[in-house]
Amino acid sequence: MVNVLFAAGGHRWRQYERPLREALARAGVKAKPSPDLDPGAADYVIYAPNPEFRDFRRCPHAKAVMSLWAGVEEILANSTLTQPLTRMVDSGLTEGMVEWVVGHVLRHHLGMDSHIVNPDHIWNFDPPPLARDRRVAILGLGELGSACARALAALNFGVMGWSRRPKRIDGVTCLQGRDGLKRILASADTLVLLLPLTPATQNLLDARTMALLPDGVILLNPGRGGLIDDEALLVALDAGRIAHATLDVFREEPLPNGHPFWKHPGVTVTPHQASETRPGSASDLIAENIRRCEANEPMLHLVDRKAGY
Repeated sequence: MVNVLFAAGGHRWRQYERPLREALARAGVKAKPSPDLDPGAADYVIYAPNPEFRDFRRCPHAKAVMSLWAGVEEILANSTLTQPLTRMVDSGLTEGMVEWVVGHVLRHHLGMDSHIVNPDHIWNFDPPPLARDRRVAILGLGELGSACARALAALNFGVMGWSRRPKRIDGVTCLQGRDGLKRILASADTLVLLLPLTPATQNLLDARTMALLPDGVILLNPGRGGLIDDEALLVALDAGRIAHATLDVFREEPLPNGHPFWKHPGVTVTPHQASETRPGSASDLIAENIRRCEANEPMLHLVDRKAGY
């Protein structure tokens, strides 16, 4: 019997209790998952940042900490974490991200806003170009970015992707390195940010890099709020460098009522809804990783602490 501490907040336990127990049983793992377990007896910790649990030294025997989130920068910043950490790569999370990205790319590509809000009843709009004539650039080709790139390429968009390490994706032009970043920024009609937040990507899109963008680019950020210099974005919007920014993530969440993004006509705010972990599929991954660790097999999606993801 292995002891599994659910340290992801009491409100989440109500969502996860049944699917987690069922997933562990399907995986053949005899386990006791509970939010009330003595941390000192925990063999594994299921975690999402919350004020109720911050000190991993309370779990000296834990073999691994398993994040419920795809992004792990906040967890890695916790100096008490010494255990191996896995990140969440969930099929439901990936599907949700693909749907959000494709939906908003198509929204801007087709000019839907001007038809949905058309108080003057204008009839004669110029037709949009075909998808094959629109260039979508994706910064970040991890699990989520690669899935979005494939979906957009299947719709015949011209898709380019940029990543830290070389990647190969059918139908997608993959670039890397400083020169690759300059090239992809200069070529984008629509720019999608799906990078992890690390010291190397903090404020990646600032006044200097925004100056490389062609005038009138569409920006979508469902990745991390810290990827963008907010003040530089507002300047670029006012100057027409960026025609519209649809933002799902922010430096402070919920986004404060007085933040200029709420009132700016060139910004759409969505409430961090692009991608959400689903308890059922997430529990399957957690159970599989516990099974693997107990069988001395390598766990899936271990975090590289040096890379930050």
